[in-house]
Amino acid sequence: MVGDQLSEVFDLVEVRGQVTGGFEVRGRWVAQHAIDDPLKLMAMVRGRARLTTDGLDGPIELGPGDVAILNNRSWLRLEGGTGDGPPRDILPVEGYTSVHLDDDDGRGAPDAVVGGRVDLNPAGQALLLQALPPVGHVRASAAAATNLRRSLDGLFNEVTGNRIGSAFAIRQYGQLLLLEVLRAYVGQAELPPGWLRVLIDERLRPALALMHAEPGQPWRLEELARAAAMSRTSFAERFRTVAGVPPLTYLNRWRMLLAQRALRDGDVRVGSLAAELGYASESAFSTAFKREVGESPLRYRWRIRGGESPGGAELVRVEAR
Repeated sequence: MVGDQLSEVFDLVEVRGQVTGGFEVRGRWVAQHAIDDPLKLMAMVRGRARLTTDGLDGPIELGPGDVAILNNRSWLRLEGGTGDGPPRDILPVEGYTSVHLDDDDGRGAPDAVVGGRVDLNPAGQALLLQALPPVGHVRASAAAATNLRRSLDGLFNEVTGNRIGSAFAIRQYGQLLLLEVLRAYVGQAELPPGWLRVLIDERLRPALALMHAEPGQPWRLEELARAAAMSRTSFAERFRTVAGVPPLTYLNRWRMLLAQRALRDGDVRVGSLAAELGYASESAFSTAFKREVGESPLRYRWRIRGGESPGGAELVRVEAR
């Protein structure tokens, strides 16, 4: 199932949605700042605003419940509100836990914006940043965005409620928000070639399911094409167009993602991992791993887990971030 494969990818690349700040404001306002995170989310919880950033021909109009995904952008500017006089400069509140939704003075509900980032491991950055455009706009009015509004409202309530356990809930809602953003986005936009696009391709799904279910099998192009009920040539051409790489290159990269998780989270021996993933020898696996990741399997394990030495003493496991 596509959902299961997307869950697999989320797990492998360690996707983590994090709330970084937000604000509520009445009247005319403008918020602008540099972007330090590779993948940034801006959610218009309430009200309307115009978003501009580098690489856009013109502003994007954000409505209530809309979310913008900024991919490797260096700055952003949001401008919204109504009224006379110059706009008020707004600096988003880090942590965003002291804002209240009550409207006791009868002046009308203020505009509300939540900002977040997506934390990824290096493998995740290579996959997700390649799969998304420079700026993606997910409209709350889209049919595929039904659950997006629910996740956004839940996140906003936790952020502003200051209740017990809110930090845990915010992390969970941030994760769900990212998932719903991706679900809605793939339903309303033309995706660039990449893993996100190949996951939703109906014609290629049977072949993709085989590679994900049994990555250690020595899959041949003919077998994968047969699973997709296509000729070898048609399958290879379609896969390259949709995924951006040939089928066996995709399979190798999938194996490397699985290898990174195994080395990061477990104590499996490199030789056993090589056999499990379908390599004829530990040497062949190590060569393929170094070509894809940039370092040997043992060096990767030592670095990511904070070990004493790549070849000997016990590895001390620490948080990878």
